[in-house]
Parts: sequence; structure tokens; C-alpha cells
Amino acid sequence: MASLTFAAGLQIESEKNGLTTPKKALTNSKSPTVAELDEIELPDYGYFNNTNNKRQRNSTDISPDGPTTPTPAVTGYHTPKTPGELEAVTPPTPHHHHHHHQHVASIVPSWSYPTMNKWRVLCACLIYLGNGMNDSAPGALIPYMEAYYHIGYAIVSLIWVSNAVGFILAAFCTEILAQRIGRARALMTSEVIMVSGFVITACAPPFPGVVVAYFLVGFGYALNLALNNVFCANLANSTVILGAAHGSYGIGGILGPIVATSLVSAGVLWSRFFVIMIGIRVVCFFFAGWSFWNYEKEGVSQFANSLQQLASRQAASDLGEPTKLQLLRRALKNKTTIIGALFIFAYQGAEVSESGWFISYLLEYRNGSPAKVGYVTSGFWAGITVGRFTLTHLAHRVGEKRFVYAMGAGVILFQILSWQIPDVIGDSVAVAILGLLLGPVYPCAATVFTKLLPGNLQTMAIGFISGAGSSGGAVVPFLTGLIAQASGTWVLHPICIGFYVIMLGCWTALPKIAKKKV
Repeated sequence: MASLTFAAGLQIESEKNGLTTPKKALTNSKSPTVAELDEIELPDYGYFNNTNNKRQRNSTDISPDGPTTPTPAVTGYHTPKTPGELEAVTPPTPHHHHHHHQHVASIVPSWSYPTMNKWRVLCACLIYLGNGMNDSAPGALIPYMEAYYHIGYAIVSLIWVSNAVGFILAAFCTEILAQRIGRARALMTSEVIMVSGFVITACAPPFPGVVVAYFLVGFGYALNLALNNVFCANLANSTVILGAAHGSYGIGGILGPIVATSLVSAGVLWSRFFVIMIGIRVVCFFFAGWSFWNYEKEGVSQFANSLQQLASRQAASDLGEPTKLQLLRRALKNKTTIIGALFIFAYQGAEVSESGWFISYLLEYRNGSPAKVGYVTSGFWAGITVGRFTLTHLAHRVGEKRFVYAMGAGVILFQILSWQIPDVIGDSVAVAILGLLLGPVYPCAATVFTKLLPGNLQTMAIGFISGAGSSGGAVVPFLTGLIAQASGTWVLHPICIGFYVIMLGCWTALPKIAKKKV
């Protein structure tokens, strides 16, 4: 609700701005009159040519190709015909600024506009579901992989390291790839890379082959994650849409261990689980290609891009256009980026360690049987998913900052309980509740980071932060595996508690959120 009222406030405010500024820009023109111009929405400079102002004014519908014109209009490809238009083409700087606001308020793409967005959001959710299955399955499969390859915790942990290397490399390629070949082809490329990784693993090659396969999976995964995060975050009411997307990831997280454990306990070879993953990714490949195919040609997305260019062009008119590298430098100098990256590194590191090693802990210290204990991580993921769907609403009421402190304290408490309770059932319940409290922390943090980061750095900084998260999701489980090799899987608990403490420390160090002037 709060976000809706905020959006409404923005709309009214920006319309006020939008209505007052044209007077400045267009006072000299004889016709049309200022009063008439005041009533016209300005999605397209071309409208000034149209003599039928009445019809234009009454139409509330903005044609998808309308919004594509501001870029040429400002850069001078469009030859103005009336004095009014001439003034509109070269407005004073403040006019630009309000203009920018007005359009952001009036033509934000939503999940239902353009119409293909419904399918794109659905496609993003399916991709997230597959990613969730990919992340949660190793926890259930590791005991079988160790037995199959006769390797210990330390060696099997290498899959996380190669996964992370793929992830980090992809961070440098995503934006270039999306610009060169377009979003649809970039998403299809990511699916092809993931499928190739799963095909290798499904064949149960010698263990180095599995490590290479996880590198490929990590690379493809990072591509689709970055593209989808940016797509969802730029839609109207993005919190709800990102919630649904991350919820789908959680559902995948629940399904992964259930499917893997039921297959393996039925006597199927562990690697055949990845045949199912191949099936899901093939569907994602066609779905992404079909739904995103004309994405760049659509008015709204192009309009949003031209707005960004316009804003950055204006900011850079004196200094020259900032390059990607300069933007990255600026993002890295920003306190929020660094603290945010460390926060998500700790969060995801603890989360993936929990998901990956808790089953091994129960097998080693609670004498669980692999066929039954395999389902415990599903409980953990179910907790995360339910938490993301339900508790995030509470966060807006209480305030994100305070909410994360409360969740963090609860998480540490239940981590200690899951370590100290002496039986499998008690531990499983504790770890499920731990998931419930941990789940909403990620979306809350993402909301706060977005509020704290300036617009032109957001994509770059959030990309860097999620990259840091993924490397956390590799480094921490790997460390856990190394130390577990030396002294047993009980080390999972103190390691996780340590990272939760780091997480809360970063949260305290974040800058205060300034009330934004619209």
C-alpha cells in the first residue's frame, strides 16, 4: 500500500511540474494557446504537428510507438515546423528535468503494459524456478556424489568454487551481451550454456568434468539472473513482481531436494536428476526467445532507455559521457555498493552453506538415513519461500531497517537451536523456521539498496552486489567443506552464525535513507 501511495504522490507532483513547465518553454508561441498546451500530455513531440489537438488531448491511451520519439526530438533529427515546436525542441534545462519526471510517472512499463510483459514476467518466474532447483539440489546429492566418486567434503566443495568463477566472469559480459545481441538472444544464450553444463553432469563424467559443468551452469545462471532482475526491477510495482520472482526461486528450492531425493532413493543414479533440469531449461529457452523477441522495438522499453540516455546525456553534457568503466568506478566508490556487497556476500554464503551442508551434518551427527534426511533442505527452502511471500509485507509496516535486525536476531537463535537440539525432527523444524526468518531479508535489503543508490549507478551497483552474493554462495560453502574435512560438519553452525553477525554489522554501517524530494 505504502508504495502505491508513494507512486500516486509522484504522479500528482510530476503532473504539477509537467503542467507548469511548458509555460516557460512555450510563452512566445501564437498558436496553440498556453491553456491548450497545458492540457496536452507530452509523450510525443510529433503531436504538435497534429492539428486535431482536441482528439489528441482526450485520448488517454499512449501508443506504444509514441514514446520512441523524445530521443530524436532532443538530439535534433526531427525538424521543428512551428515556433511552438521549435521552443519545445530546445527547452531550458529545468524543463528537461521535470519532463524526465513526468514521463517516468506516466509511462512506466508494468506487468500488463505492453501486453507481452505478462508472459515475460511468467518466463522470468520459470527461469527463477529452475535456478532454485539448481541451487538446492546439491545439498541432497552431495552424499551420493561423495560415495560415487570416493571423495571427501573438501573435493566435492569444488563445485561451488567453479560455479562462482562462472558467475563472476558473467558479471563482466552481461551488459555487453544484452546490448550487442538483444535481451531475447542473451537469455537464450544463457539457457544454452546452462543446458550444456547439465548435459555434462547428467552423463556422470569423472569428477573434474562435473566441476567444469558447474562452471558453465554458473555462467549461464548469472546471465539470466542479471537480465531478469533488471527487467523486473524496472516495472511498476516492482517489489511485488520481484517478490513473485524470488518466490518462484523458493518453490524451485523446495522442489529440488524432493525430486533429487525421491529419484536417488528409488535407486536411480544421482546424475539422472539433471535430465529433469535439462527439460526445464529447454522450455525456458523457447519461452524466453518467444516472449522477449521484440523487447527492444517496443515503445516503452525504448522510451525508458531513451530517458536514461537523456538524463545521463544532460548530466554529462559538460563532462562528456561517462563510460561504463567510470560508472563502475563511481559505483564502487559508493559506500552503499561496498557495504551492500559484503552484506549479500554474508547472507548468501550462510544460506547456501545451510542448504548444502545441513544434510551432511544430520547424517554425520544425528545418524539420519539419506533417503529420509534429504527432504530436510526442502523444509529450509519452504521456510524461505513462505517468509518472502508473507513477512515482506510486514517489513514495509515496521520499516526495513528495524525488520532486518529482528530477523537477524531470530536467525542466530534458531541456528543455535538447530545445532544443539539432539534429534533429527527438532533440527529439521529449527532449520525450517530459520529459513522463514532468513527469506525476507534479501528482498528487504534489495529495496533499501535501491533507495540509497543514485539512479544512473543502480544497474551497475546492484549487478556488483548480486555478483558478490553469488561469490559468497560459493566461497562460504567451500570454506565450510574444507574445515569440515578437517574437523567434521558441525563447523557449519559457528560459520553461519559468524556470517549472520557480519551481515548485521554491515546493516548497521549502511547510510541513513534520506527522504527523497520528488
